Amino acid sequence: MSGASVLPTDIIVAEIILAGRQWLGVAVGICLVSITVLIWAYARAGHVVWVRVLAGLLKATGILLLAALLVEPLFTGTRPRPGSNVFLVVADNSRSLQLTDRGHDKSRGAAMKDALSNQSSWLTRLAQDFDVRRYAFDSAPCPLKDFSEVTLDGESSALRGTLAALGDRYRGQPIAGILLLTDGNATDLADGESDWKQLPPVYPVAVGSNSELVDVSVSRVSVTQTNFEASPVTITTEVAGQGIAGRKIALRVLDEAGKELERRTLAASADGAPLAQRFLIKPEQPGISFYTVQASLEGEEDAKDGRTAEATLANNKRLATVDRGGGPFRVLYVSGRPNWEFKFLRRALDEDDELDLVGLVRIAKREPKFTFLGRSGERTNPLFRGFGNNSDEAAEQYDQPVLVRLGTEDQDELRGGFPQDADGLFRYHAIILDDVEAGFFKQDQLSLLQLFVSRRGGGLLMLGGKDSFAEGGYNRTPVGEMLPVYLDRHFTEAEIPDHFRLRLTREGLLQPWARLRANERDETKRLESMPAFKAMNRIDSIKPGASILAEAEVAGDKARPALVVQTFGRGRVGALLFSDLWRWNLQRKDHKENDLDKAWRQTVRWLISDVPQPVEVETRRAASGGSGVEIHVKARDKQFEPLDNAEVKLSVKSPDGKQIELVAESSDKSPGSYQASFSPRVAGAYRATVSVTAADGRAVGERPTGWSIEPETEEFRTLAVNRPLLERIAQDSGGELIELNSLDSFVAGLPNRKIPLTESWTYPLWHQWQVFLLALACLVGEWGLRRWRGLP
Repeated sequence: MSGASVLPTDIIVAEIILAGRQWLGVAVGICLVSITVLIWAYARAGHVVWVRVLAGLLKATGILLLAALLVEPLFTGTRPRPGSNVFLVVADNSRSLQLTDRGHDKSRGAAMKDALSNQSSWLTRLAQDFDVRRYAFDSAPCPLKDFSEVTLDGESSALRGTLAALGDRYRGQPIAGILLLTDGNATDLADGESDWKQLPPVYPVAVGSNSELVDVSVSRVSVTQTNFEASPVTITTEVAGQGIAGRKIALRVLDEAGKELERRTLAASADGAPLAQRFLIKPEQPGISFYTVQASLEGEEDAKDGRTAEATLANNKRLATVDRGGGPFRVLYVSGRPNWEFKFLRRALDEDDELDLVGLVRIAKREPKFTFLGRSGERTNPLFRGFGNNSDEAAEQYDQPVLVRLGTEDQDELRGGFPQDADGLFRYHAIILDDVEAGFFKQDQLSLLQLFVSRRGGGLLMLGGKDSFAEGGYNRTPVGEMLPVYLDRHFTEAEIPDHFRLRLTREGLLQPWARLRANERDETKRLESMPAFKAMNRIDSIKPGASILAEAEVAGDKARPALVVQTFGRGRVGALLFSDLWRWNLQRKDHKENDLDKAWRQTVRWLISDVPQPVEVETRRAASGGSGVEIHVKARDKQFEPLDNAEVKLSVKSPDGKQIELVAESSDKSPGSYQASFSPRVAGAYRATVSVTAADGRAVGERPTGWSIEPETEEFRTLAVNRPLLERIAQDSGGELIELNSLDSFVAGLPNRKIPLTESWTYPLWHQWQVFLLALACLVGEWGLRRWRGLP
């Protein structure tokens, strides 16, 4: 006969086995005969019932105990082999444990250190059965001799990284479990959670209570950039609060000098739900800029720790990194004739420091030389006579068009007219074709324009005119293939409207760069005040995938496409189907706001917004968690193909003014990719310059970048104990969530849990003198009771 006791947690306590099973029949027979005789004897005795029953029970118990000893019952089980199993005790060393919960005299960390003191009975008991290894963790696990070394000054809580590192370090060893003392506020779970099932059993100990602390925190800040001139940078922030129902929150945006740019007052929600706000900021200078988003209780904007109702001020602000360092962007304007459009376009872009406009304007078409037009023996065009270019090589020839270059970097730029190779054309980010026919370009140049958009990723915008679109002969050319409209129909002059008005489509209203007002009502009012336009290229159909952003309203006729866009390869193409946009500016009567200039700047910014650069930089949080940063660099050659074997250097300026030099290594993820890792030692804003040099020594380019390190803000992102995370870790790893005041009972029952290395133990019942003493006491008690009450 055997038995077992199993608790709800599947902990096996012990089993009872019978060593003398051959005596089982004898023992059962003795018990049956003895009990039968006892019942018969005491039934005949005439006495008080309770005396007979008590005496019979005492004697039966004594006989049963003696009979049981015949079969030699043994208690047997398993227990951990002393010192053979590793048990990890891991304590959180982060600053969040310095908080003191409401109604408590000690901080969370002080209570944890008291439980981990060398005088703790549970820690002593644990060391009797296991090989105890002590660790503290913040950004990484650190071994300890004892827990008096815990300082509670860590700037992060790399919970996932710590458990993963310990699991890898002790892989293949007999780990009985990990006792994890923490508040559960991990700082390395931003990009997803780990597979906790791969860990040994984790027994989290929740340090702290869920008492409601007073706190305001900036939980998230993100930055997006648009081509909408009124707000090129949008800073989106989320503010969370607890214990502040009915109070006001002051939310401010500060520049790097501490100047307040915008301020808002928010009413705290009763349920503590995050409050989202958007700020529209226009940086005053290009490059990397940092803005501080700060939240606090109204009236406590400049308060310090200890002088505020909040539990901590460490999570009240975050840095927003704005990168406006992509420029200057170069735009090539090619026109078939002098016109008003270039004047207004150039004036508009002069106000944007990041946009450089280069003009190539034809003032005379090429024509054959006639003797009567020039002097005797002259072979050059007399239009250029007197400009100092007297040599035949420098002067324009008769069989070439007369071109004027405007805004060039040097005297050699565009000297031969429109670029004829990729090196010359790919230096630009966008191209605008204005009233210039396809015959102006050679076939190779038309194909080069297609490569400029599809491979280089540049932007192309064609403006309307009598030499544009179908009228310019672009049908069945590489440029015509890129345009978002079909050019297969030709219209007579009578079919083209002589006047029309513009209106934005629903899709156009949704594009920040296509509209000039903040809402639909104001935008519609603006469009109604615009003059009627009179020059338009008629197009009836657009290509699949293209979008109509603006239409031309013609009296008595359906609306015609006026502004159509689409993507092509890596770049984007736009078709502006009318050519007298300058009329808009002539109607303006005041000088407060120039809508035409604003429209041109936003349109050009749309053209260049996603154009690839020779050097592109992206910063990411390190995959291992903590405050580490990974800098990813993409380098391209003159053909804008991935550039391998390049030398990539980074010059990093830390918040304390120190200069740090790094070298990026080639990445195996994709061609032309390089990667460097940076581990900051100081919190704050970091600026860096990435320079790329080709294998032949040619400078490819430089690119500024920046990032912010805010370990305290992440550490105090939330103050409540993250019990759901701790419960999930315990459940997935096969452990159990433990309370801080239950460590003694937990350790007492730990040897009976599932342990890697165990040993068997046996406890013989028949060798125990207490059993014989109990049997003797029962028999003597029965004899004494009979003598006392006068039973036979």
